[in-house]
Amino acid sequence: MKVLIAEDDDLIREGLAEVFRSEGYQTCEARDGQDALALYERESPDFVCLDIMMPEMNGYDVCREIRRMKSDIPVIFISAKSEEIDKVLGLELGADDFIMKPFGVREVVARIRAVTRRYMASRDPKGHLKSFRMDDLEVFPGELRARREDHVIELSLRDVTILQTLYHRKGEAVSRDVLFDECWGQEYMPNSRTLDQHISQLRKRIEADPKNPQIILTVHGVGYRYEG
Repeated sequence: MKVLIAEDDDLIREGLAEVFRSEGYQTCEARDGQDALALYERESPDFVCLDIMMPEMNGYDVCREIRRMKSDIPVIFISAKSEEIDKVLGLELGADDFIMKPFGVREVVARIRAVTRRYMASRDPKGHLKSFRMDDLEVFPGELRARREDHVIELSLRDVTILQTLYHRKGEAVSRDVLFDECWGQEYMPNSRTLDQHISQLRKRIEADPKNPQIILTVHGVGYRYEG
């Protein structure tokens, strides 16, 4: 999924972009409202993150224009304004959520995942999104979750993509280059350490015994494999 981030504060915009990228989203970024609309039309993002007080055009007006073009695209407003009327107006315009500055990374991640789940559910109103099983783990892509017995495991979009990539190539050694292309994007500059660290953290959450993994196996000199 690709997300458009419109925020005139460079540090906040770059910080948000990093959070989204770490979750597995591609990003495009705008410094003002007019640039945001131009980027929206050019990039066709799946998700929009809008500051309210921006130069040229405020976030409310950008949201109105985007909703005219695509009524069901997920929109999150992010703003330093704290008056209740701002939240009400934002939600009346069709925003899916409203995050106030200052905010923490965990809060943003939780809200991103919640909106993504609603977006996926809206694309599949009859609940046809399938789960798949890897060893004793049941993965639910549309929920960004996995389950082992009664234990629920929260997953990022990238986590799900990694597991899907390995699952669909069951029994094959999947190279690092393939994993980067599928799960980070072809424009990403490969770094084995980035991949290995992510796999290590993912194993800690999904493996019954991370020191003796049964789901994500290391293929030395190549990459990783799910044996099935």
